Amino acid sequence: MIVDGNKTAKTIQYTLLIALAVLTLLPMLLALVGGFKNLAQLRLDLFGWPDPFLWENYVDVLHPKRSRFFLSLFNSMLIMSTTVMLGVILSSFAGFALSRIKFPGRELIFNFFLVGLLFPPAVAILPLYVQLKNMYLLDNYFGVILPQVAFALPMQIMLVRSFFKQIPMELEESATIDGCTQLQFLVRIVIPLSKPVLTTIAILAMVGSWNSYFLPLLILNSEKYFTLPMGVMSFASQYVYNWPLVLAYITLAMVPAVIFYMLAQKYIIEGLTSGAVKQ
Repeated sequence: MIVDGNKTAKTIQYTLLIALAVLTLLPMLLALVGGFKNLAQLRLDLFGWPDPFLWENYVDVLHPKRSRFFLSLFNSMLIMSTTVMLGVILSSFAGFALSRIKFPGRELIFNFFLVGLLFPPAVAILPLYVQLKNMYLLDNYFGVILPQVAFALPMQIMLVRSFFKQIPMELEESATIDGCTQLQFLVRIVIPLSKPVLTTIAILAMVGSWNSYFLPLLILNSEKYFTLPMGVMSFASQYVYNWPLVLAYITLAMVPAVIFYMLAQKYIIEGLTSGAVKQ
């Protein structure tokens, strides 16, 4: 009876996971297939297979005179890579200071960062907009990058600090005896040991920046600065009556995010579950 119960539980679990996977993948599949249809085929049979396959929609999306796909792709890559780089650097230094260096008010500062996890970014939109306007950062890459880094730092610092605290003090003592400064200890020993957690926060920052829509919509006004999510909405409003073309654009915009996830999922799990030094 115990074996049968386990089999039943596993069957239910796999059934729910398969159903969730279908619900997740179905819209992506519809967008992919819809991009190979013309408008008549899409209206007559939304779920049907294209007959024949039409490549014109994808060719038009990639053509620089029909869309700004590559410009939006470049903007998203630039904003994402800068956001990730700054986030990893700042969280590494802050996590090291808050975990390895003893000074008055250390826990208070750490708790101050943790308070940032309690408030959604939407709460700060109005004061953020005013501040960025006073700093002349509206319609500017850094007007998006800096808030994204700031909003991600509390979670990043929490993960990095927790990971750094697992590194044995004996390593630091040995490095100090060998003449290693704290900065050298961080760069040469702590960071190489912390690749799992640093990879995790980098990937989470990548996904968050890549999918961000509301913040760029608030900050960016010129199309030359539009990211891919904004490019999708701009393209959809321009070709509102040509849904196959819009679906082709959406499909191409999803490809980088899907690749990121496929390459990164094991690193996220490893960074959240692994220890700093394996015994």
